[in-house]
Amino acid sequence: MPIVLAEHDPGWSAVFEAEAARLAAALGDVALRIEHVGSTAVAGLAAKPVIDIQLSVADPGAIDAYRAPLEALGYTFATVPIPYFHRPARWPHTHHVHVRRVGSTEESRPLAFRDWLRGHPEDRAAYEALKRELARETDAESAAGRARYSEAKTGFIREIERRSGLVA
Repeated sequence: MPIVLAEHDPGWSAVFEAEAARLAAALGDVALRIEHVGSTAVAGLAAKPVIDIQLSVADPGAIDAYRAPLEALGYTFATVPIPYFHRPARWPHTHHVHVRRVGSTEESRPLAFRDWLRGHPEDRAAYEALKRELARETDAESAAGRARYSEAKTGFIREIERRSGLVA
């Protein structure tokens, strides 16, 4: 079963805002920043209908500070392709939470990529074309297949990061 991309839904930003409010209430001072990242955060870009949320904390290694509150909200911890939280427990997911250290390069990269695509329609179109090609070739039923889909986009993302000045 291939990955299914949906046309951009302007309602995705409201879904993010509602979830960000739930996260902020559950996490309190642990949540230093909550951002909408990923393709659903870019108007005009087709995406898997999964709201990607970046949660910035002082120390991502202090997992006990945020794991229990996220699990209480229905999130499941996973480690493929990298550690993150998702809900619901089974695929298809509707939300992903990526925990990053505030002020780190790992925090700034997704924000820079999102902002670049928002301001550069030609790169947004090229990214969407790449995603559509990869989606047709990807088995969405397996975590490994979804990880390969994500990894296959890395070269494009790194090129945008370089052009945006984030990395040399």
